[in-house]
Amino acid sequence: MTPHLDLESIRCFERAAHYLNFRQAADELAISPSAFSDRITRLESQLNETLFHRTTRTVELSAAGRRLLPVAQKLMSQAQEVYRVARGEGAQAPFTLTVGTRYELGNSWLVPALTPLNLEEPNRHIDLVFGDSESLISQVLGGNIDAAITSARLTHHGLSTAALHPERYAFVARPQLLKSVEFTKPEHAKSHTLIDVHPELPLFRYFQEVRPPQEEWTFGRREHLGTISAAKFRILEGKGVGVLPLYFVQPELKARKLKRVFSDTEPLVDMFRLVWKTGHPMTPELRNLGQALATIALK
Repeated sequence: MTPHLDLESIRCFERAAHYLNFRQAADELAISPSAFSDRITRLESQLNETLFHRTTRTVELSAAGRRLLPVAQKLMSQAQEVYRVARGEGAQAPFTLTVGTRYELGNSWLVPALTPLNLEEPNRHIDLVFGDSESLISQVLGGNIDAAITSARLTHHGLSTAALHPERYAFVARPQLLKSVEFTKPEHAKSHTLIDVHPELPLFRYFQEVRPPQEEWTFGRREHLGTISAAKFRILEGKGVGVLPLYFVQPELKARKLKRVFSDTEPLVDMFRLVWKTGHPMTPELRNLGQALATIALK
């Protein structure tokens, strides 16, 4: 078992080594010479080493004292930093936040955002974890990661959030597909393949939920591809239609590689949020991160 070392005794040693004069060091620390000597003796006893060679006229560091001095100086500096940080004085100590996000958003937005985030707060280091929203929220609740960025609808209690950016969607297809296979009415869906990420059709719901409830959307075929990257790839191949995040297909829409389906219908708008466990010890730092992310445009 590691013995407990008294910080004040370390401080006395460091000051004595600085002055090589016990009385002068004791005066600086405002304790009596006898109490000062007792602390040095106690430290030597704990370490089982002689730290000073003393005569009636001189004080010199022993070999053990010379080895200990740089460590003691570093320890005193760190002790002062503890007080400064606790009181909110001076620069904040470096810290790390582990943030989870889905693969596509991470690569297109969060990874490029790391440089401006570091410039905004140099002491903040961000580690990234990729996964689907359900997995990331479970990791947040389990304490495996500090926060997650998601637009998923949250059903769990005990989560705090910071709004980042609206997430808009577009129902899209290849223009060539729409020329060859008409899609201007719900009943035309039977001639098309719907591409989504899961059988529950979480993306298509953003479109369907703003349409009249009596409409029926029965597609001839459905593909569930797991990620929006895979869905986008298949849609760009002309293999089907689907709803995708607008930021993710904006370049293809501008280049006319994709075209909106039912362009008069604007799908539901969701919100990207930074999500963390309520009561997280670094809640202020997470809120600051949320504020910084909100200033960086999606792409």
